[in-house]
Amino acid sequence: MEQLSIDKPLKIDARPLWLIVADRTVRYQLLATLLLLAVVAFNLTPPAGLTPAGYHSLVLFAVTIILWVSGLLPIAVTALLAMVMLPLAGILPAKQTYALFGNEAVFFILGAFILAAAMTGTGLSARLARSMLSRFGRTPRRLALTVYLLAAGLSFCMSEHAVAAMLFPVVVEISNSLGLKAGKSTFSRLLFMSIAWGCIIGGIATFLGGARAPLAVQLMQENSGAGFTFAEWTLAASTIVVPLLLTGYLLLERFFPIDIADVDKGLRQLNRKRLEIGKPGANEIITAIVMILTIAAWMFLGRQLGLASIALLATAVLFAFRVVSWEKIEEYVNWGIILMYGGSIALASALEKSGAALWIVNRGLGAVSPEPFVVIAVISLVAIILTECISHAAVVAILMPIGLGLAQGLAIDPKIMTLAIALPAGLAYCLPMGTPATAIVYGSGHLGSREIIIPGALIMLFSWLLFLGSIYFVWPLIGLSL
Repeated sequence: MEQLSIDKPLKIDARPLWLIVADRTVRYQLLATLLLLAVVAFNLTPPAGLTPAGYHSLVLFAVTIILWVSGLLPIAVTALLAMVMLPLAGILPAKQTYALFGNEAVFFILGAFILAAAMTGTGLSARLARSMLSRFGRTPRRLALTVYLLAAGLSFCMSEHAVAAMLFPVVVEISNSLGLKAGKSTFSRLLFMSIAWGCIIGGIATFLGGARAPLAVQLMQENSGAGFTFAEWTLAASTIVVPLLLTGYLLLERFFPIDIADVDKGLRQLNRKRLEIGKPGANEIITAIVMILTIAAWMFLGRQLGLASIALLATAVLFAFRVVSWEKIEEYVNWGIILMYGGSIALASALEKSGAALWIVNRGLGAVSPEPFVVIAVISLVAIILTECISHAAVVAILMPIGLGLAQGLAIDPKIMTLAIALPAGLAYCLPMGTPATAIVYGSGHLGSREIIIPGALIMLFSWLLFLGSIYFVWPLIGLSL
């Protein structure tokens, strides 16, 4: 009779039953505790000056952040749960809440994923990835730095969101060619975070990185008659952008150390793929032409037509030429991120429309010393925190009237006040709801929420301190003095 061999001997848990049950139900205990605390908080009396809807939106926002950081629920499910709670808690009407899912940013991200699917499916992203590896990425560090600086440099002259959408499929291809597994490779996280941080930091350098800077300057001109030239804005912003780019990359390498020795494997893989696909086919050529025209439209017509409209028109062209099919798109598009962003925008809108965001601003500025530097420090801090919760443009729209009023009363140069609001308002590092660039790279599946939030909080603090240092020591040298 054959004797049975047991590779793994049976282990008996000798702990008391109550301890075993407690250990295996920790997640449910945490969820129940959070639910209980949320119910208690919802039924407390709102602070003075804050409407019940505003107070409830703040409680809901706090619960959402806790769920995102803890990972107790998937991030998309958490965002949808927050969206469902808005009408149930009486914060926003149901019709208004679900209409927010049609926000332009949601459709921009959808269009970006479809364009990325076309680039990947036709082999265009593999060709671009091979070119980047062979020319600039001979070592892992050089490759990551190339992605980082390319994202930043392109964001100087076009929307940071568009840059993220353009670079995402190329980095996905590089990551796949190197055999980097989601959740296991820190180098893959470094590559994707290099897109996000490069776009965010580069996006504040000029008027072209996003809508917040032109909006802030327009509000300043209407209020005070003062104005900025393109060169003046870029010079003032560069005192923050340049050291931020250096420090940001060093931080990224610290949090996501390079865990591969070389990129030769990726280059060989991409070379094999290039030989397999041969010369560019019709679909690849059509995709390349559509992408070039899309990027040009984002650069020169983005403000008139809207980034989302341009992206969706480009996807319609790809479908018309049968470059992509809906079956393939379903494989590539991260629908969880689409759902997450829609729910997040609804929550952000609730903070704004209920008056919660404005209440936070007034509370933050209410006890401020009339000393000009202290006022600038506080309003910039409020801007950089608030931009994690609501859109960059909304932060500018809320803070600029308050800031310009304070500037007039305290004889602060309105240019400094405008910069103190608009520059920090573009530095949303922590939450996927802060900027589509972060949401897009989160959609790679290589990053968890904590891996974005913790480094993001650190670079956010450094950005604010660097901003204050620039105001105090550097800006007086270029004619911007308190």
